[in-house]
Amino acid sequence: MINIGNHQFEGPHLSTDSLLDSSGVYAILDHRNDGKYYLLDCGESATVKTRVANHDRQPCWNLHSSGTLTVAVYYTPNLQQSGRKEVEQAIRTAFNPTCGDR
Repeated sequence: MINIGNHQFEGPHLSTDSLLDSSGVYAILDHRNDGKYYLLDCGESATVKTRVANHDRQPCWNLHSSGTLTVAVYYTPNLQQSGRKEVEQAIRTAFNPTCGDR
């Protein structure tokens, strides 16, 4: 588990293999040599595993990663898209990730 903003995310995971294809907010993290995780991107989806595995911003993640790319997920079975977007926007505002909409 890893805390991002006010939420506890599952992971970080090295691949999408262990993700659920459920609704949630995902965080793309760069695990650097200093042992810290840096937020590169975040988003929301009704099918997190499929979205992350086929994401159009993967080139941005690769370009800005200097360590190991990982993904963490805050699953939201009780939130609709509007609620997931609120969580995503709060994280974007707090951390200003390099990739994605701001």
